[in-house]
Amino acid sequence: MIEGEPLCILLVEDNPDHAELAMRNLSDAGLVNRLFHVEDGEAALDYLYNRGRFADATAYPRPHLVLLDLRLPKVDGIEVLKQVKGSDQLKSIPVVILTTSAAERDLAQAYNHYANSYLTKPVDFDSFSNLLRDLGFYWLAWNRRPTS
Repeated sequence: MIEGEPLCILLVEDNPDHAELAMRNLSDAGLVNRLFHVEDGEAALDYLYNRGRFADATAYPRPHLVLLDLRLPKVDGIEVLKQVKGSDQLKSIPVVILTTSAAERDLAQAYNHYANSYLTKPVDFDSFSNLLRDLGFYWLAWNRRPTS
């Protein structure tokens, strides 16, 4: 990340209520300059590879963080994760799984495909809000990454 560069998150979430809550909390925390939301795995891959409606890399910049749900239409979250972490151009982007699933199988599968973190969405509003705020601070403010 280049000093002064606008912070960008790609939120991949098919549940409109969860997406709205995530976007509101991240914006309210003042952590993100640009937040892009897509509702399925196919759109996430199109965004990340600047394909189709996301072809303009200036309008749809490379995200500094991907928040990825597992249960997605068209292409599921694990397949998105596999493709991101299998790509030389994308694998350095942190991918945080943010899902309702607490299943051990999902957790193991996510880490086997190099997820950077796995978080289960809390059911109550305040806990979910706090999780998103802390998540944003950790990955975008506190965590150190090389500049190149």
